[in-house]
Amino acid sequence: MANELTIPLLPCRDIDEIASFYEMLGFSITHRQRRPYPHLALRREDINLHFYVLDGHVPEQSHSSCLIIVQDTGPLFEAFAAGMRAVHGKMLVSGIPRMTRPRLRNDRYTGFSVVDPGGNWIRINKAAQEPEASTKLAKALENAARLADSKGDERQALKILEGALKRTDGSEPELQAAQAFRDELVERITAG
Repeated sequence: MANELTIPLLPCRDIDEIASFYEMLGFSITHRQRRPYPHLALRREDINLHFYVLDGHVPEQSHSSCLIIVQDTGPLFEAFAAGMRAVHGKMLVSGIPRMTRPRLRNDRYTGFSVVDPGGNWIRINKAAQEPEASTKLAKALENAARLADSKGDERQALKILEGALKRTDGSEPELQAAQAFRDELVERITAG
């Protein structure tokens, strides 16, 4: 078979809250129903997401996730960030909802994540793998990104990154990115 289409069906507390969030990111509502059960379908270009209301759903305890593979994460990230800035005056980097910045992770893929109001992790990855990390700081940066951006463990990520930054000689090409990520982690921890 070819040309199959898979669309995730993700839980939420309120489809109106989800609709507003994803419209901010440039999605359009393709279907909304209230009865016999609340259901929402959204689309942005070839990205389709569907949501249903789950009674008792707690976004902070959600394990729901989906992976979206794109050729280049940059344009989508910039569009999502612009939508957040237009509505909130800033990019949401902590709490629920939030979005991480694109980073290389230690699975060799660059990507970013959106955590929506339902606590669902929408993980957007670049289709092609990047070359192996060449410095200890680059490896620490990748590990920290995986912990914070994929698992939500900002404290452990910060610990790893601060340890690596203490050992740097300042010549690594990733130094500025590592320092910026450290600052973002501090902000995420203190805002959370």
